[in-house]
Amino acid sequence: MITFDTLRELALSFPEATEEPHFEKISFRVKKKIFATYDDKQKRVTVKLSEIDQDVFSSADKVAIYPVENKWGKQGWTIIEMDSINEDLFIDALTKSYCEVAPKKLSILVRSDANGQTS
Repeated sequence: MITFDTLRELALSFPEATEEPHFEKISFRVKKKIFATYDDKQKRVTVKLSEIDQDVFSSADKVAIYPVENKWGKQGWTIIEMDSINEDLFIDALTKSYCEVAPKKLSILVRSDANGQTS
């Protein structure tokens, strides 16, 4: 189970990430672009993934992570059920979401490993 505090800590650890309201939800943004929203009522996160990443993550656990059921889902928006998601899968999905939305110079910082190599 992922808590909101875990979500917030990870999301705000990304370069230039901010937390802002988004209607009745909380959003996490980079350069004013949303990479994740949190719905407190339903205890779930929605992230922006590429179509390929959305398919890969959804295949890993269709109960815990799946496309939004409308046109937004076809654009990569993906729901993560915080009560069911594996922590490693969650961290990977949120990181991919940030990198999908962030400018290249910022996503490279996140993708860099300890040796300075990019993945």
